[in-house]
Amino acid sequence: MKPVHVLSLLLALPVTQAALATDAAADIRDAVADKSRPEADSQRDTERKPTETLAFAGVKPGATVIELMPGGGYYTRLLSKVAGPKGHLYALVPAPRPDAAPDAPDRSLPVKAIAAASGYGNISVIVQPIKALQLPPQADLVWTSDNYHDVKNVPGVDTLAFNKAVFDALKPGGHYLVIDHAAAADAPADVTNTLHRIRAETVKEEALAAGFVLEGSSDVLHNSTDGHDLKVFDPAIRGKTDQFVLKFVKPKK
Repeated sequence: MKPVHVLSLLLALPVTQAALATDAAADIRDAVADKSRPEADSQRDTERKPTETLAFAGVKPGATVIELMPGGGYYTRLLSKVAGPKGHLYALVPAPRPDAAPDAPDRSLPVKAIAAASGYGNISVIVQPIKALQLPPQADLVWTSDNYHDVKNVPGVDTLAFNKAVFDALKPGGHYLVIDHAAAADAPADVTNTLHRIRAETVKEEALAAGFVLEGSSDVLHNSTDGHDLKVFDPAIRGKTDQFVLKFVKPKK
């Protein structure tokens, strides 16, 4: 191959990558603007900033995504739409605890309803105990939002084993995105249960111990007016908490 041809290929490469990034951004915007989303979800977009968080996570069409503890499915719909028909979303719902009341609500029902709805055929719902994760392999992205602190509240949980399960599920170069309510820098360990917050440094330390590398963080959900001293459900701060966004990567070697 002549040198000029090599140079042409190298010059073309950044353009191709930029085009792919542009396409992914368009898919994210389309997912957020989707008119089939519940109005209640759309009303939360101002506080949750899904366009920015999904872009930061790097989710793309064709991706295999695992969402841990999807709750009511706010991000489930968005992740499904961005992954598209060539991708797949596994929504993992925690299995009921052994001490759960017989009439406790089935937390899998909201996401099962989404998976059964038209346009969301790429969703599989998995129900597993948090203490014994068996995640699908070769994922491009594992995502959890406002729930990592709850893992710490599961009796007898091994956080290292939890993060190792995430690590093992990812492809080399795959990403682990953690969003959560920020606790004060000097908060005690039980803040995960008392205020339902967690220190960003705690998440970093635990993910790094499992083999991850911190690729970056975003302050898109930062709120400097949050004093970190109220429970996240307190009406004075609910929906407006200071949140951190951490992106970890599984090394390729």
